[in-house]
Amino acid sequence: MKRTTILRRLAAGAATAALLAGGAATATSATAAPSDKASDKASSAAQCAGRGVPASKISIQLFSYWGWQNQIGVEGLLEELADIGYKNVEPFGASYGSYSPSEYRDLLKSYKLKSPTAHGSTDEATFDQTLADAKDRGQKYVGSGGFASPGIGSYENVLATAETMNRLGERSVKNGTGKFFGHNHQSEFTTTYTDPATGETKSAWEILVENTDPRYVTFQLDVFWAADAGVDVVDLIKKHKKRIELLHIKDGDLNGDARGIPGNVGQGDIEWEPILQAAHGSVKYYVVERDGAPANADFAQESFDYLTCVTY
Repeated sequence: MKRTTILRRLAAGAATAALLAGGAATATSATAAPSDKASDKASSAAQCAGRGVPASKISIQLFSYWGWQNQIGVEGLLEELADIGYKNVEPFGASYGSYSPSEYRDLLKSYKLKSPTAHGSTDEATFDQTLADAKDRGQKYVGSGGFASPGIGSYENVLATAETMNRLGERSVKNGTGKFFGHNHQSEFTTTYTDPATGETKSAWEILVENTDPRYVTFQLDVFWAADAGVDVVDLIKKHKKRIELLHIKDGDLNGDARGIPGNVGQGDIEWEPILQAAHGSVKYYVVERDGAPANADFAQESFDYLTCVTY
């Protein structure tokens, strides 16, 4: 690995450790030799062990680093993430490069990484191939960065989408690749419909939850986009705790007009402690993501450090 990359990561780790220690790090330690920084980072990791989210449950959505992968390649990116401490990744279509599903699984294994989730196709006509590929990669969940067809353009469409999710989920469970998940943006919460039977107004997301089978379907809640849509995320998780097995851990500036600006986890407007407390015991994987992250290790490093050290 390039020396500049190593030095950059060590510097990021030392800076994050200093923040978490309440500013206890001195100017001297901030300018210490690289070997001192590595020692400080190891010490910080030891101190954080058992406090935050276990590393075995932390993943990273590789869409965050599509630009960086173009610069350093598939293997270069996976090497960086493994060195930081990640145990899991969440790929999307372009993440695989020229690797076949089994080749990608073996590549992950060489870096001691796994891919329990991925964002892929929800096309029913080609779903058998989607499931075969997911099985080759060793996935535990199958889903996408959105929802299945026909979408949420009408109340009837939302109900039809729930039925599609049920069908895909049943096929996935029987395939051995686990439940099917849907991933929200803002619109699933800002789009509302009145239940013709009860007269109650509900978000499209809530209607999907109520009309999908928990044996086959779960939800990957993107915390940032839900919060940006005005949702009380803590209350939402508590209310639907058994239906949310995956979280997208995204942070940034919530500007109130559903156009928030993502940033590094722990450095934005999201108050993570009560969210993580509400999710404890039900969420299986915490997937960090930053849309269009800079082409360096800072986002991955700082977000990982925050999650492993945050007390909740």
